[in-house]
Amino acid sequence: MKSTILVTGGGGFLGSHLCARLLEEGNEVICLDNFFTGQKRNIYPFMNNPAFEFIRHDITFPIFLEVDAIYNLACPASPVHYQRDPVQTTKTSVHGAINMLGLAKRLGIPILQASTSEVYGDPEVHPQPEEYWGNVNPVGRRACYDEGKRCAETLFFDYYEQHGVPVKVVRIFNTYGPAMDPYDGRVISNFIVQALQQKTITVQGDGSQTRSFCYVDDMVDGIMRMMRTSENTTGPINLGNPGEYTIGNLAEMIKRMTRSNSPIEYTPLPENDPVRRCPDITKADNELDWQPETHLETGLSHTIEYFRQKLKEEN
Repeated sequence: MKSTILVTGGGGFLGSHLCARLLEEGNEVICLDNFFTGQKRNIYPFMNNPAFEFIRHDITFPIFLEVDAIYNLACPASPVHYQRDPVQTTKTSVHGAINMLGLAKRLGIPILQASTSEVYGDPEVHPQPEEYWGNVNPVGRRACYDEGKRCAETLFFDYYEQHGVPVKVVRIFNTYGPAMDPYDGRVISNFIVQALQQKTITVQGDGSQTRSFCYVDDMVDGIMRMMRTSENTTGPINLGNPGEYTIGNLAEMIKRMTRSNSPIEYTPLPENDPVRRCPDITKADNELDWQPETHLETGLSHTIEYFRQKLKEEN
């Protein structure tokens, strides 16, 4: 049966991939975005599809639509973007959640919240299970995003307990792939662009801090599986790749794969930057039958080719 699905932040990196998959499955998709960080080019391929509709809107303001499900992805997700306007970032997470939950409550429909591994802050438990409450600085430079997403989770579960809204919460760990913004400040996009342009690859800290990188196709699959679960499966559930890499190793890998002559330079670590980040995906495996399938080098090769073409278009 065809459904009409609202994707907030549908013009963003992850949102546009989700829109594509939902359309492929025969759904009608309403994409909501104000392009604070999303890109029009990400949704160009869908604009002539009669099953796709785009509305330019900021979810910090209410909107009234008739839909069958909501994926709430709207929020800047990289430090460069969410620190550019921290007040707006917090408003997007909190006011946006209130508005989308209100819409879901009125319609009696499921709503999925794209939360984040940032709710764990600089974790003292490794790898991070969903039961871990986190180690977050509430007044640091990352707090607008970290605490905004934590508050959004609180709202989702309060709407579930108080109003019976069928909510789904996934905590997304580092995701990468084609359609990333080359200048979003994320580590993979930074390293690839610097390597392709033969510029210095800048590694923050001594390179020993770790991250886990999940290819976008795997992430979209996990998100959609979560939405299809029964109403009793609310989450939160971690979605990410448990393969752990040091940032130094990642820089060397990208340099090798791009055949770059770029030198690698180490710079001071930003305030409250997590030293280790790796998901425990036991719940995703058990409850969603989900595990990521794309090896890092395979995903990087697709991403490097995307950036190579993107940089050619800019020149």
